[in-house]
Amino acid sequence: MSDQTPPPVPPQEPSYSATPASSTPSYGASPTSPYTGGGAPAQKPAVLSIISLVLGILGVVGFFVVFIPIVGSIMQLFIPAAAIVLGFLGKSREPWAPKGLWLTGIILGFVGLAIALISLIGWIILFATAGAYNTGTSF
Repeated sequence: MSDQTPPPVPPQEPSYSATPASSTPSYGASPTSPYTGGGAPAQKPAVLSIISLVLGILGVVGFFVVFIPIVGSIMQLFIPAAAIVLGFLGKSREPWAPKGLWLTGIILGFVGLAIALISLIGWIILFATAGAYNTGTSF
């Protein structure tokens, strides 16, 4: 018999993964990154742009408030104006936001503002000229 000893086994490096290689990844974990769930980094929500879009839609859909003389037209000015302001803020402060959100909010805000201004001018003209008409009755 020979006195040959087997070569020493190199030490294994410790595994730093959260899950053993033989097990399946847990819920939310990804095979590519066992630490954070993998995938792209979480993106910030575009809050100002979304609020601008919602207010722009409300400003156009809620246009029927302008049928209330003068007061309705003044009330209609606020929501579309807020949509315009928040749309421009979303454009400048949220560069990651989809362009369609803040742009649609701005466009619908201007449409709602135009509806409010046209109706306000119409009501003012109507009330200014209402006394000029002669009804034909004399008291």
